[in-house]
Amino acid sequence: MIREARVFDLGQPLWHGAPIHPAHRTPGFSYLLHRRHERGLAPDGRSGASGTIVSSDHVGTHIDALCHQALDMRLYGDRPAAGCDGSFGFTELGTETIAPIVARGWLIDLGVTEPARWIGSDEVRAAAASQRVQPGEGDVVLVRTGNGAHWSEPERYLRGAGMAGAVSRWLADLGVRAVGADNMAWDWMEGTDPELGITLPGHVILLVQRGIHILENLYLEELARAGLHEFTFVCLPLKIRGATGSPVRPVAIAE
Repeated sequence: MIREARVFDLGQPLWHGAPIHPAHRTPGFSYLLHRRHERGLAPDGRSGASGTIVSSDHVGTHIDALCHQALDMRLYGDRPAAGCDGSFGFTELGTETIAPIVARGWLIDLGVTEPARWIGSDEVRAAAASQRVQPGEGDVVLVRTGNGAHWSEPERYLRGAGMAGAVSRWLADLGVRAVGADNMAWDWMEGTDPELGITLPGHVILLVQRGIHILENLYLEELARAGLHEFTFVCLPLKIRGATGSPVRPVAIAE
């Protein structure tokens, strides 16, 4: 089955200058080549090169750990946010606690949406129904807004639309394991949710209240062009102790 499967890369390329959420522009992302190929490094003619990565844990395609957000200074499971964080990370709910994700995946394709707005539950659920997307407990649900096509245009990309709180509540009530979208924050970054009256409502509902991980900055264009809505989803977060997020390179596998 694996030999005959189609594998779709759902990760965006990362480089200095790629889109970054304003909250993570320091330190941002840089790859620095500190060791170069030079003649005479070894008597047999061999040479080596290596680099250093300086990065936020929330750049590029990544997954949010449960320690990433708090409400009234309480993390998921009503853990106190103060006291479990230090200079070298969190003592609880870091990315090392996220198990490898191998699950049934679903794609809800909204087509190309207008930027800078809330995407309502009715819109998402209507698209899911028309595409026969039927998420269940333990599944992963990805939503395409068309924003991923603008990854090379940071200013335009950051204007992408995002999910209203009702979308997150619907998926949480279904018992999904994780959600993701082709935008910077799953939620719309600029607005206050009209129903809940808070910013980034999905981060509160999913991470803090329900313990559901969020994937951001996905590339879903090829998956959408193939017309695939159900697949095997694989995502392997890095086991960075105490980190609030981890870069990932998720894939969709279809027979």
